[in-house]
Amino acid sequence: MSAVFSDPDDVQQRLDEVDYLVDEGLSTALFLAVTLGQPLLLEGEPGVGKTAAAKAVAAAIKTPLIRLQCYEGLTVNEALYEWNYQRQLLTIRLAESHHDQIRDADLFTEEFLQERPILRAIRYEGSVAPVLLIDEIDRADDEFEALLFEFLGEGAVTIPELGTYTAARRPIVILTSNRSRELHDALRRRCLYHWIDFPSPERAAQIVRRSVAAARDPLIASTTQFIGRVRQFDLDKAPGMAEAIDWVSALSVLGATELVRPDIIRTLGAIAKTPDDRDTIIASLDELGFAASIPG
Repeated sequence: MSAVFSDPDDVQQRLDEVDYLVDEGLSTALFLAVTLGQPLLLEGEPGVGKTAAAKAVAAAIKTPLIRLQCYEGLTVNEALYEWNYQRQLLTIRLAESHHDQIRDADLFTEEFLQERPILRAIRYEGSVAPVLLIDEIDRADDEFEALLFEFLGEGAVTIPELGTYTAARRPIVILTSNRSRELHDALRRRCLYHWIDFPSPERAAQIVRRSVAAARDPLIASTTQFIGRVRQFDLDKAPGMAEAIDWVSALSVLGATELVRPDIIRTLGAIAKTPDDRDTIIASLDELGFAASIPG
């Protein structure tokens, strides 16, 4: 693959220009993945910016983002390719109406092939390779991972009826996982790897500031510190950066300039996603320094 980024510092600078902040570790991982043409597996808790990293790379180098959202039961038909069965059936009926003979080989040609995300990425003909995001691979079944081995290792997909398609320019492949289950060693061996930690309150504040420019600095600082402390609780769904941004946006829209108990309670739905989490956070407000005011 031709040089897309000159070095890890270039990655940091260009992603910064599209409002995605990366540290040295992630910028190096992205640089190596792009430069070496190897898939990159990003793991971390939900909400740390794994999916956003792929989107930012595509935006920074001005290339399409092709996304494959994984889920239980995902098959080759949704991920790699599919045959246009309706068109094949129509062709058969037309041939029969004209008393023409039709062979299986006539039905399994490029004309009837439907690209899905992985094959689309392999056959992309633009001047810059596309970014293929295989999002939340841990949500897919174990068996689905085996379908990816040829593609991840060789940048190719084999279609039995047509042969092997190999990418002329390997797509930039980023896989994400929330570690809801363990991935196969065979998949990990085919990828570079990077773990993304949840950012410190200071870095989280920098990220939120990029996304909610209208919010006041004291509000951003106090909410990101609050999020950092809340994430230490035993919650069903710990709030991530997406929730932090939503929360600051909601507070800002309501005219808040600093974090106070009444505003926390009325906007808690932005960060607490279950009744139990809401109760846990409210019960901890005194401990977090947001005690209820006592009537004089």
